[in-house]
Amino acid sequence: MLIVLPPSETKAPGGEHPAITWEELSFPTLDAPRRAIAADLVQVCSAEPDRAREVLGLSEKLRPEVEANAVLESAPTMPALLRYTGVLYDALDAPTLGDAAWERLAIGSALFGLLSARDRIPHYRLSGGTKLPHGAEVPTMKKRWGKAISAVLGEVATEEMVVDLRSGTYQQLGRCPQAVTVRVESVQPDGSRKVVSHFNKHYKGQLARALAQADGEATSLDDAVDLSRAAGFTVEAPATNSREITLVV
Repeated sequence: MLIVLPPSETKAPGGEHPAITWEELSFPTLDAPRRAIAADLVQVCSAEPDRAREVLGLSEKLRPEVEANAVLESAPTMPALLRYTGVLYDALDAPTLGDAAWERLAIGSALFGLLSARDRIPHYRLSGGTKLPHGAEVPTMKKRWGKAISAVLGEVATEEMVVDLRSGTYQQLGRCPQAVTVRVESVQPDGSRKVVSHFNKHYKGQLARALAQADGEATSLDDAVDLSRAAGFTVEAPATNSREITLVV
């Protein structure tokens, strides 16, 4: 089972490991687009920091993020699962997970496409909705990744079940039709349902933690539902041929 998490805009600073070694990252078929996107990101952030801030949608207060991008290829690194911070990663609490749980986790990324939990990466800032200049063109991240991420996830899905917890923006960079996805809904006082938005990341982080630590191995949608229920979650399987399960909170 591979649980694919979304990235986060906020990231832990620094790192205890040397600069990134592209050849050591997981999913090596993504190497070419990774390097091309990184080169363009470094270029605009080092040569045109004011333009870069506009491209990245950052306020003046976040100028240090542009400066971090400019040196991302020489900056120190840390495991990806510790680099990302925020609501989902607080709920996941990666430092307290065992080795086996780490092996079940991956992260989608606009810069790296797909990372394993242990891949060492630098601090950077690039969202899935950014249009990053490439020569005279300004392509979307979806166009830049093309079918590369989908191909990797499709290959993984032939060997193990993929649980895709990425947000819509990152799913668009590389969809995996075979994956199980999760919808989070809350029950209203009148009994109706409402899609959870504000705490969506929190609940997905909790679910990811439970599935990563589960004793059993999930090979089907039904297995994912059973493991989630065994961990104490209220989960509904889809009534149709959909592969989207509903987490009721």
